[in-house]
Amino acid sequence: MEDVVDSDPAQWQRPDSFGRFGKYGGKYVPETLMHALTELESAFHSLKDDPAFKKELDGILKDYVGRETPLYFAERLTEHYKRPNGQGPHIYLKREDLNHTGAHKINNAIGQVMLAKRLGKQRIIAETGAGQHGVATATVCARFGLPCVVYMGAQDMERQELNVFRMRLLGAEVRGVHSGTATLKDATSEAIRDWVTNVETTHYILGSVAGPHPFPMMVREFHRVIGIETRKQALEKWGGKPDVLVACVGGGSNAMGLFDDFIKGQGC
Repeated sequence: MEDVVDSDPAQWQRPDSFGRFGKYGGKYVPETLMHALTELESAFHSLKDDPAFKKELDGILKDYVGRETPLYFAERLTEHYKRPNGQGPHIYLKREDLNHTGAHKINNAIGQVMLAKRLGKQRIIAETGAGQHGVATATVCARFGLPCVVYMGAQDMERQELNVFRMRLLGAEVRGVHSGTATLKDATSEAIRDWVTNVETTHYILGSVAGPHPFPMMVREFHRVIGIETRKQALEKWGGKPDVLVACVGGGSNAMGLFDDFIKGQGC
C-alpha cells in the first residue's frame, strides 16, 4: 500500500496496454477466456465514446435508475462532530442508496448489459456477496430480457435471505456455492468456471474493481458518474470542491466511482 501512496497517482489511474495499473492488474485467466476479454475490451473502447451508446446509457441512468442522486447536507451529523470552538467539518452524503435497487451497483450493471447485447451474448452471469450486485444484475437482465444466473456463497445466502428472494423474484437463478469459505471469493471462482464453459453465449458481469483486464477499467468507467456528479454538485452548493472524500470499501467499485474524477482533476 505504501508503494501506491508514495507514487505518482497518474501511473495507477489508467491501465497500460497489458491492463496493468503499475505493478497490479493484467490478465491471468484460462486461455479459453482470452479471446472474450480481448473482444470485450475492443467493444468497450469503441462504444464508450460513441454518441448513440452514451445517449442511450445516460437516458437509462436518468429515467430508469433515477440519476442524478442528491448530495445531501447531513445537518445533525455535522452538528454532532462540531468542536467546542464551533469549528468542524460540514458533512455531505452522496445518496447512492436512492438509485433504483438501493445502491450504486446498477450503474455498472446497465453499462455491461448494454455491451453484452452489442456483442450478441444471450445469457448473463454474476457473482454477489451481500446481494446488491446480484439484485442490480437481476433487475437489469429483467429490463433487457436476458436470462440471469447469480452465484452466491452459501453463508452469504443465509445472511442475506431478503436479497436472495429479490433476485429470484426478478427471474434470476441464484446458485449457492458451498466450496471454500462459501463467501464472495468462492462465488467469483464458480462464476468464472461457468464463464469458461459457456464463453461463446455468456457475459460475466463483475461487480467489483477486480478480476482480469478490462473489468477493473470498465467498472471504474461505469461508476465515474458518482464523482462527476459530486464535483458538479459541490460547485453548485458551496462553490468549491470537497476537502476530503470518504467511501466505504468492499470490492472497491463505490470508492473508485467517487474518487476517479477527483484524481483526474488533480485531487480535491
